Amino acid sequence: MRRAIAPLLSALAVLALAAGPAVDAAAAKEPLSVEMDQARVVELDKAASTVIVGNPAIVDVQVLSPKRLVLTGKSNGITNMVILDENGQPFIDEQVSVQTFEANTVRVYRQASRATYACTPKCVPTVTVGDDMSQFSQVVQQQSQRQSIVEDAAKNH
Repeated sequence: MRRAIAPLLSALAVLALAAGPAVDAAAAKEPLSVEMDQARVVELDKAASTVIVGNPAIVDVQVLSPKRLVLTGKSNGITNMVILDENGQPFIDEQVSVQTFEANTVRVYRQASRATYACTPKCVPTVTVGDDMSQFSQVVQQQSQRQSIVEDAAKNH
């Protein structure tokens, strides 16, 4: 019997080592998700004294009150956000994921070229990272020109 158990125990030990360290379920949680060009209100259990963003080009944080933040997705990517309490101790250290807003959009592919349209309910071209550069530039130019016209009209009234 001992001869049969010893190889079994050895095999279990090898499997345990091969599997690596146990993964903590809390450590493997999903990052906080924000869509690009969208805002998300975050309520805190504790008052924040300092808010640190790893890469502010990915997500912007506006502090509305010590317990309420607004996260705005700036560009695709993953960064982190660390929040310190009044004693300078971190009580939140979360990854923040920013992805393209896809609800009510249509993507048109022409071989490797892509154009994105916002459809609410009529479809119009929209600026989306990853679109064909000429499409992207044309939409940006049109939006900029339109904004200039609106600003000029506001100045004249």
